[in-house]
Amino acid sequence: MNDAETQAFWLGLRSLTQARIGLGRAGDALPTRRVLEFAAAHAAARDAVHTPLDVPALSARLAELGAGDAVHVASRARDRAEYLRRPDLGRLPAVEPDMADRLPRHAGAEIGLVLADGLSARALAEHGPPTVAALLAVLVPQYSIAPPVVATQARVALGDHLGSALGVSTVLVLIGERPGLSVADSLGIYLTHLPRPGRTDADRNCVSNIHPPEGLGYRRAAEVIAVLIDGARRIGRSGVALKDTSRDALFPRTAAALPANETG
Repeated sequence: MNDAETQAFWLGLRSLTQARIGLGRAGDALPTRRVLEFAAAHAAARDAVHTPLDVPALSARLAELGAGDAVHVASRARDRAEYLRRPDLGRLPAVEPDMADRLPRHAGAEIGLVLADGLSARALAEHGPPTVAALLAVLVPQYSIAPPVVATQARVALGDHLGSALGVSTVLVLIGERPGLSVADSLGIYLTHLPRPGRTDADRNCVSNIHPPEGLGYRRAAEVIAVLIDGARRIGRSGVALKDTSRDALFPRTAAALPANETG
């Protein structure tokens, strides 16, 4: 292929993915444009990790959605530097004197929502509220939803403590995912049935890569979560024992043709 044909070939493939493919060469190095794009993506990823979450702004948007008045809690990590060095502290509630009073207690609801900054507060700020709106549209009125909890310097397992304190049967942790060099604002939802301290990653289900239009859409993510909640309540557990069957209705013939252990 000549240069024009090569460019057209890679242009077509790049339109299908955010991955860095077909970058080209200038002598023995990358073209200047690609080097600058890489530097910009790296800076965006660092900003996503270190930019603090605007808790009042997020709480206000949640209230506008009708999700209720958000409660703010923090993890045991005192700042971002400690959060990055000590993942274990991000999984525990803070030990500040008033933190015990701020933790919500026995909300009398079935589903708890925890919005955690994780490794990308930008992802939570941009995609958290519309994801909550989609979840409310799909889950209510079938399920009762507790007022949201906004958690900072938080890892996924902090949701086990918060879900246990809320007394909910299922907790959903909406958390900013680790930024990559293609996407710095991707959101994930972790579902844990019967949350309590000591749960492991094997007890959870995750719906990830939520960042439309390139990633998963809000409504589709909420629909998958609804199916997982129904399944968790039916079998009494989540995690590796719970399979996503949300696509079975879309591809019934394919699902029926596969062995039982290949349909999830």
